[in-house]
Amino acid sequence: MRAIIPVAGVGSRLRPYTFTVPKVLLNVAGKPIIGHILDKIIEAGFTEATIIIGYLGEMIKEYVLANYKIKVDFVEQEERLGLGHAIYISRHTFSTSPILIILGDTIFEVDLKSMIKNDQTQIGVKHVDDPRRFGVAETTDGQITQLVEKPEVPKSNLALVGLYYITQPQLLVDCLKEMIQNNTRTKGEFQLTDALQMMLNHGEKMKTFSIEGWFDCGSPETLLSTNRYLLEHQPPPQPLKGVLIQPPAFISTKAKVSNAIIGPHATIAENAVVENTIVRNSIISEGATVLNSLIEDSIIGSNAVVRGNYKRINIGDSSELEFY
Repeated sequence: MRAIIPVAGVGSRLRPYTFTVPKVLLNVAGKPIIGHILDKIIEAGFTEATIIIGYLGEMIKEYVLANYKIKVDFVEQEERLGLGHAIYISRHTFSTSPILIILGDTIFEVDLKSMIKNDQTQIGVKHVDDPRRFGVAETTDGQITQLVEKPEVPKSNLALVGLYYITQPQLLVDCLKEMIQNNTRTKGEFQLTDALQMMLNHGEKMKTFSIEGWFDCGSPETLLSTNRYLLEHQPPPQPLKGVLIQPPAFISTKAKVSNAIIGPHATIAENAVVENTIVRNSIISEGATVLNSLIEDSIIGSNAVVRGNYKRINIGDSSELEFY
């Protein structure tokens, strides 16, 4: 089985971190976002993946090849023309067998094995209060009757959350080809939602698949929220001499932590240095140094250096701050 993972976006809502690191390599609860996704699909039995890269794509490729044995094809999306376009340019990597499309900036807690047992296309959905910024599914008796991308006046609260099990990928490719040839765009892009609607128009049967564990990683606030959830479902870290750990927390075995209080809801990534510091509800990224500080509700970027005494800061990669 093959999963298609689009990760070509620039992650503008997560700047300054994404100026130097692609969004999917940001650390959440001890590993990059894409690491959580790959672990989930491998656990479900997937043996192949297509990863659609763009912005800082070589860093993604390097991480995946260094840490995973799953067979991966990398496809570069040079122009960001939408999710539908991303899937279309990767069409040579999959055949007529069912595929799973899973967005690379979202972490799911879902039983993928149950989803892919179906012989009918399944679209992951979640009830949301305001679905206007999502694709929306309209249904009758569990069957999808209409799919609309970011409707101004939604007729349903079932938001498409970025998980699609497609049993007829060739039909999807045909619909995408027609869209691109006719330059059919919504909000300036070739939308996957529009291609799925074309599949419906051709008689394809689709059902919704309810997703409750859906965790957005698209902004600093949601990244910290996702970090909290994942930490609460992980075993506590091993005790460290001179460190008070208040679970849930993650401390990499490759981090150097001394004379510190870590947690609750704190992640200390590998090669980070944390000394004389309290860290709560925060992510200290790879290679960052934090000294003599109280860090709360914050994200410290990779290789950043923080010295001082304050409560909240979001600092990008390779930066340095000192407070006296």
